[in-house]
Amino acid sequence: MLLATTLPRVFLFEHKGEQLNLSDPSPDFDKDSVRDFYAMTYPILTTAFVEGPEIMDDSIQYKFVSTIGTKG
Repeated sequence: MLLATTLPRVFLFEHKGEQLNLSDPSPDFDKDSVRDFYAMTYPILTTAFVEGPEIMDDSIQYKFVSTIGTKG
């Protein structure tokens, strides 16, 4: 028998050299709404874009990538 499960979403963000795993605030939020939600705590996310999804370690992972401090 097959069993279908929903994989949890995890949002990754590097802050001050440390990798943070941010939990999904609501399954009803799209990935940009999650970024906006966490931008209240981490203002650098206001200019970040979202990479993913990528399935790893039994979760759906998205990565917030900041554009501040990059040239070109």
